[in-house]
Amino acid sequence: MAFSLRNVLPKSIFWRAFLIIILPIVVMQMLVAWFFFNAHWARVTSSLSDSVAADVAVATQLFRQDPTLENANKLDALLRPDMELSVVLRSGDVLPISNRKSFFSNLDRTLRKSLTEAVDVPFWFDTTRYPNHIDIRVQVDQGVLRFVAARERVFAPTGFVFIFWLITATVVLSVISILFIRRQSDPIRELADAAAAFGKGQDISGFKPRGASEVRMAGQSFLKMRRRIGRHLEQRTLMLAGVSHDLRTPLTRLKLQLAMQDDNEDTRAARRDVDEMDAMLSGYLDFARGMGEEKPHTVSLTDFVASAVKGRQVTVEPFEELEISIRPVMLRRCLVNLINNARKYASICLLSVQERGGDLLITVDDDGPGIPESQRQAVFKAFQRLDDARNQNIEGVGLGLSIAQDIAQLHGGTIILGDSELGGLRATLRLPL
Repeated sequence: MAFSLRNVLPKSIFWRAFLIIILPIVVMQMLVAWFFFNAHWARVTSSLSDSVAADVAVATQLFRQDPTLENANKLDALLRPDMELSVVLRSGDVLPISNRKSFFSNLDRTLRKSLTEAVDVPFWFDTTRYPNHIDIRVQVDQGVLRFVAARERVFAPTGFVFIFWLITATVVLSVISILFIRRQSDPIRELADAAAAFGKGQDISGFKPRGASEVRMAGQSFLKMRRRIGRHLEQRTLMLAGVSHDLRTPLTRLKLQLAMQDDNEDTRAARRDVDEMDAMLSGYLDFARGMGEEKPHTVSLTDFVASAVKGRQVTVEPFEELEISIRPVMLRRCLVNLINNARKYASICLLSVQERGGDLLITVDDDGPGIPESQRQAVFKAFQRLDDARNQNIEGVGLGLSIAQDIAQLHGGTIILGDSELGGLRATLRLPL
């Protein structure tokens, strides 16, 4: 698979903004550090190494003019106080064979180059054995001259100070960036959470727009949209409440008049028409009211499913107990609609519950005629009736699945239709946990 930068970059606005601020700082400081070590620091270290190598070369030449222990002690007394360079003659000794690697290999390279240019006899040195000194040994005829020089004479300690302040500055800038970006990204996350909660029908009265001016404008626009939607739903409910009052009154008079008529075929047909009109009116009002004022609370999943299937011929597969936060009355209506829809057209109805990927899946399977795949989305439209599928939707006005889908979406979920293993329709109610 081809490499894609999109797959590597972080997804959240917080970490993207953090990268935008920190990445240039880190790159800049890496370039500064590289320039410092490869130019200034390396040049200073090279000059110090040349100075120590020259002192070692002069001391070696003076000793070779008078190769005695007394001369070595005189050189030590001369060089130790002012030049911080001690000299010791190890008679009959030879140079070590092994070398210890230094963390700062640049120091070893620089010192080796300086000693090679200044000393014309075999030598050996160690920059790691002692924390504050450098061990340099030179092979002479009488044995080995051992020079111990102060590390400050060879190594520029300002490099460590520079690295310390470089890292400290990076850490301080990173902390400041994190605090600043967090204050900018939190309002965006709060707006997203409020939008998600509003989509689930939850109370978002505690949401207050804050942050940058653009984020506050988005939050205020969201609140205005919420108020407009609320007014629309309220007006719809009030309008249909009036319709209910106006239409049910004459329907009630018709029922009374028909009840007083003789019981014949024409009267029974009229009664059926009035009952159908009353059922249609109830369906319209139920759909319009749809999203009631019921508040969500935590219930037992076992008790909820038991209340939904009570009195209905439904086989329930065993499932694990779970506590869920729902609007029980509304969601029970949603599940009952799915069960009644299955029982109306099938002889077998099977209900199963499972948890998958952070979602709760309540599945209703039947062995009925099913619904063609091309019409499965259409059945969720209001007042949609299928003429060719599931033996015609004779009863009702085509609002059952529309209401069920509205309730599912109010809970942040959805209803998915598919093929059942029983040969009919599978309706899956998916709810986030």
